[in-house]
Amino acid sequence: MQNFTDKVAAITGAGSGMGRALALSLAKQGCHVAISDIDVDALIETESLIKSGVKVTRHTIDVSNRLDVKNYASAVEQQHGKVNMVFNNAGVTVVDTVEHMSLEDFEWLMSINFWGVVYGTRAFLPFLREQSEAHIINTSSIFGVVAVPTQSAYNASKFAVRGFTYSLRQELADSHIGVSCVQPGGVKTNIVENSRFVPSDNASATKEEFAQQFQSFAGLTSEQAADQILAGVKKNKAQILVGKDAKILALLERIMPTSHQKLLGLLDRG
Repeated sequence: MQNFTDKVAAITGAGSGMGRALALSLAKQGCHVAISDIDVDALIETESLIKSGVKVTRHTIDVSNRLDVKNYASAVEQQHGKVNMVFNNAGVTVVDTVEHMSLEDFEWLMSINFWGVVYGTRAFLPFLREQSEAHIINTSSIFGVVAVPTQSAYNASKFAVRGFTYSLRQELADSHIGVSCVQPGGVKTNIVENSRFVPSDNASATKEEFAQQFQSFAGLTSEQAADQILAGVKKNKAQILVGKDAKILALLERIMPTSHQKLLGLLDRG
């Protein structure tokens, strides 16, 4: 996709973080946007920040609800007349050990991070086929490449998104629909603040402490991440690594397929 002028993009998780930054950046480039989120107030705020004169529609949905997502896709097609891009971006995390984590929390995360991507892809794909230029952008994570303690559910969901997206790209290789898998490293978003955080013992960091640690680790703003993502979409990259940390960890995993786990463990304890 050479440019975004007069295109239409549907973006989930647009109430904050990368979703909001993507919506603002696309609008500045002349792209009409159909923004969605489960948080109505956050979505209204995103809409208020768009000053570019493009058409903006607001959709309050739960991406874990298949009917919600199907209706979202139909509404975007009806209200905008077309859809060129879908950014399956909404995501959550649970911070806990495998042994201690409730299955309800695990299922909650998977229903959003993985099934939300599946529902979004399937719901929008028929409309994307009708356009001469189209793209599906699914947000995985660098934690869909390497795994870390207390993020087993998140790791599982993001590994799943990566496999799903690469398979989809192969299936659509002979079509006009591009497919990209976004793998951000540390990006300053609200994902930890909105997480289900269940410390397994009294020595664990509090949610506030973990959020501060994450913000210190995060090397990019949401706006910088959005710029890198959209540059990758224009080039139809299969893998869009966002941030230097993502690129370093992806390289580490390639050259040390299993032994990198020990190194990451040492760094985590250090």
